[in-house]
Amino acid sequence: MLRNTLQRQPLLVIVLAQLCGTSLWFSINGVWLSLARELGLSESDLGYLTLTVQAGFISGTLGIAITGLADRYRASYIFACSSLLGALVNAGFVFTVASPPLDLVMRFLTGLCLAGIYPLGMKLVIGWTPKHTGTALAWLVGMLTLGTAMPHLLRGITSGLPWQWPLLGSSALALVGGALILLLGDGPHLPMTAAKTRLRSGLSGLASPRFRAVAGGYFGHCWELYAFWTLTPLLTTREVLRMQATPALVPLLSFTVIAVGFFGCVGGGRLSPRLGNQWVANRALAISGTICLAYPFLTWAPPGALLILLMLWGITVIADSPQFSALAASAAPREHVGASLAVMNAIGFALTIPAIWITSNLWEYQGSWVTLWLLPGPVLGLWSMRRLNHKECQSRHQY
Repeated sequence: MLRNTLQRQPLLVIVLAQLCGTSLWFSINGVWLSLARELGLSESDLGYLTLTVQAGFISGTLGIAITGLADRYRASYIFACSSLLGALVNAGFVFTVASPPLDLVMRFLTGLCLAGIYPLGMKLVIGWTPKHTGTALAWLVGMLTLGTAMPHLLRGITSGLPWQWPLLGSSALALVGGALILLLGDGPHLPMTAAKTRLRSGLSGLASPRFRAVAGGYFGHCWELYAFWTLTPLLTTREVLRMQATPALVPLLSFTVIAVGFFGCVGGGRLSPRLGNQWVANRALAISGTICLAYPFLTWAPPGALLILLMLWGITVIADSPQFSALAASAAPREHVGASLAVMNAIGFALTIPAIWITSNLWEYQGSWVTLWLLPGPVLGLWSMRRLNHKECQSRHQY
């Protein structure tokens, strides 16, 4: 009975499960102020813990791409198992946080489990809603954004309680997400196949000039996105201190700055059928790049104005993500779509590691000026997408 009820609204179930599962991603960032105060950790420690999750996610996606795991087993089983294991290792961080390098091992394993949640959520969407994949993808990435912001909200509503509570709350949410997908099952439109995915097949997609141009835009987007999300509690802390407000506002403001990206994803999804995926992606990347450039020169402005600017940044920094995914899916070789997207995602997430490392390590010395280190992402991304515009213009002239 419950399964039949869930299957009437499969997209709603998948995006809610995605929200719950991806709350593991930045679970440490949500309790960062408490950890720093209690254990004497620095901003560079936050960077290492965050980029270790990224390294685990990259390893997991590459493992899936090479072994063809997602093609040989049911996506719902992989999602549910990853959610369970992710919940356990995230909770395990509570016992290893004061024992390096075990704390890094736990965060790496959390990232490894996320590779079975986020990409498999995309496959479940295709399996259940093949006619509305573009819109569904916008909702899915929007829920990834809310999931990323969720630890900050959990910390905000548990202010005054031990930092372990919101961390364990993320684990509980992941268990709920895994249970929902296990009950929902795989969609009827994506049958399981025994075909193996080869890494070489994914790399072959980069031989296509159009796919390469889209991938370049996505790589620039990745350079900026996760480093910005890592910096968000540091940037909001600065404004809270300037307002002389209670530090309890920091996690709530951090949640808001990241969570408003949900509206960017959904809004972009609504605009793309009329204006095109490429138009939306270019505009979002251009606006977030402009804020990258302008932000450190505006630090004299009132704190409220800067918080509004951070929210605009939060909206545009993620709004292009589902558009790049849709463009890449249409530009990839038909016979290697899955492998090409897996390789593109792996390279994109690999680029988040140096961006996070640079900005978190330089925050102590440069403060808000570190946002300029994010600027190469939008600039190079737009340059790559401009090549796509040029190629399409040439193609139209030929006909």
